[in-house]
Amino acid sequence: MKHKILGRTLIAITCILVASIYGTASALAEDIKIGVVDTERVLAESAPAVRALRKIEREFLPRDQDLKKLAIQAKELQDLLEKEGKRMPEAERRSKERDLAALNREYQRGQRQMREDLSLRQNDEVAALQLTATKAIQIIAETEKYDLILPLRDLVYRSSRIDITDKVLKALADK
Repeated sequence: MKHKILGRTLIAITCILVASIYGTASALAEDIKIGVVDTERVLAESAPAVRALRKIEREFLPRDQDLKKLAIQAKELQDLLEKEGKRMPEAERRSKERDLAALNREYQRGQRQMREDLSLRQNDEVAALQLTATKAIQIIAETEKYDLILPLRDLVYRSSRIDITDKVLKALADK
């Protein structure tokens, strides 16, 4: 009989401890404010990102047009060689083939250089945008008293109520 009373008492104490621990944990969880940000969306859709993309496009448009002109020249020369190459004198045909090879090399070199320069410019703009977005996120975190803000890309699951991406996009719209 003593063992039954002792067992019931232990069960009751265990239940009280579990309930108090659960209550404390849930009270702590209610005090913690967590948010997530879809950084890829911020880097793609924010006003500064759109402006940066337009700026880069304007900056590289003349080089792209020059490359297109080279491609057209090379295509015209290749078509000429295909149509009339057999009827041309040997020296003239070889000269045009050398010109075509030189145009192709110049085109490929220009393309490669433009890709490298474009990549560098994009990286510069992304770095600047990340800094701006981080500052905006910090301001939101401080004003709305967030304890933790995480990037969305690393999360397995998140509730839409903790997603602050739209707030960040709105904050960046003013910048």
